[in-house]
Amino acid sequence: GLGTCAEEHSSDFQSEQGALLSRPTCQQQAFISFTMDMSLLKGMNTEVYGDGNPFSDPAWYQAYNTPYYNDTHKKLRKMLRAFVEDELMNNIHDWDEDHAIPKEIYKKAGDVGALALCVGRPWPEKYVGKCPWGFEPDYFHELVMYDELSRTGSGGFLWGIAGGTTIGLPPVYHHGSEELKQRVIPGCLDGSKVACLCITEPTAGSDVANLRCTAKLEGDHYILNGEKKWITNGIFADFFTVACRTGGPGMGGISLLLVEKEMPGIKTRKMKCSGVWSSGTTYITFDDVKVPKGNLLGKENKGFRYVMENFNHERFGICAMTNRFSRVCLEESIKYANKRKTFGKKLVQHPVIRWKIAEMARLTEATHNWLEWATYQLNTMTKFEATLKLGGHTALLKAQCTKVFEYCARESAQVFGGLAYTRGGQGEKVERLNREVRAMAVPGGSEEIMLDLGVRQSNKLAEMARMLAASQETSGDQQPKSKL
Repeated sequence: GLGTCAEEHSSDFQSEQGALLSRPTCQQQAFISFTMDMSLLKGMNTEVYGDGNPFSDPAWYQAYNTPYYNDTHKKLRKMLRAFVEDELMNNIHDWDEDHAIPKEIYKKAGDVGALALCVGRPWPEKYVGKCPWGFEPDYFHELVMYDELSRTGSGGFLWGIAGGTTIGLPPVYHHGSEELKQRVIPGCLDGSKVACLCITEPTAGSDVANLRCTAKLEGDHYILNGEKKWITNGIFADFFTVACRTGGPGMGGISLLLVEKEMPGIKTRKMKCSGVWSSGTTYITFDDVKVPKGNLLGKENKGFRYVMENFNHERFGICAMTNRFSRVCLEESIKYANKRKTFGKKLVQHPVIRWKIAEMARLTEATHNWLEWATYQLNTMTKFEATLKLGGHTALLKAQCTKVFEYCARESAQVFGGLAYTRGGQGEKVERLNREVRAMAVPGGSEEIMLDLGVRQSNKLAEMARMLAASQETSGDQQPKSKL
């Protein structure tokens, strides 16, 4: 087991410290029951979900109080954990090695409701029917979904099963014609179809305003030409949400088109990347692809704004996935450190290993609290307010999540030693996640861009607040002063 027998180390102070990170044995539990007045537990939160290892799940799983979650979140958590344990956990390594996720898994993810949560709130009843759980989900349900699926410790699986839907479908959902929505959305949310987002090019990544892919209107069709690179799900996608230039230079000349795989002139080539193998990272070439004018999403030359609107929700999903990956590194380290012995002691009995675990724990827990704060803002703000206020915070949170993930991946690899350098086996998750750090740090905005954006956006928001306050003082209206 993972526990440490109290009698075995009663004379060893360091061992007693190490035992604090171990699960209590039956003897320890009996000792606690014998020495504690059980009446003191009356009214105390003692509800533990999961295996109970320290820091292996968010604090609200481990008998700590929370203002954010209720019984509906617990219901969803239980359902998704069963799905992960029964359908995914034992197969993730093989799917990664095969560079593909079986089609039936997409359908099962759709059936369990995970895919419908990917498009934000409210529940898309018009395209998938009423929520089968009997309640209207909020953003904390979406957070629970990403968090539970990410226990697989596979960026490839998360990007493969939810990545394309999370980033490629919302522009259709929010800006497509009703005919287009009815044709695209139901299949993507039930798992029978896959969407992807095509923004990045060989010469333009974070610099979206300067992309080169062009679409020229000829009659009732756009003629699309250009290249897209590092496109998640592209190799097996049915629909491509493509950012392209329909106007002049800069952000004011960009539009979004919905391209369908049956259209002649589309060539896809799977890219060989360091990680996220099962997500289908793709190089795409559009060669005189005729796209019906009706496949324009929203208004012509307004695509840059739609892309920016989509980024907050995309980064929220990345943050939720990434911080659970950090927690997986921490959890695997704790389990292994309670099992592996060196120099006659379990790893967890060495102070330097406990230091590594403590550093991973404090970073992961602090980041999760920030993530829950951001989720609460999404839950309580209008879409306009969230777009206005949360861009900078979400950008900084993404940089925080990926930097913490990079640290935890490295430190967990140090705990595992050679096992973290071996595909499969005890170090499977840690080895895989070490290869996938960059796959979370770069997509959705690189750390450097995020840090700069976070400061610029926050400064801009503060200046707007000062201007609003000044205008209210001039007009004599003080009432809304604190709202922004």
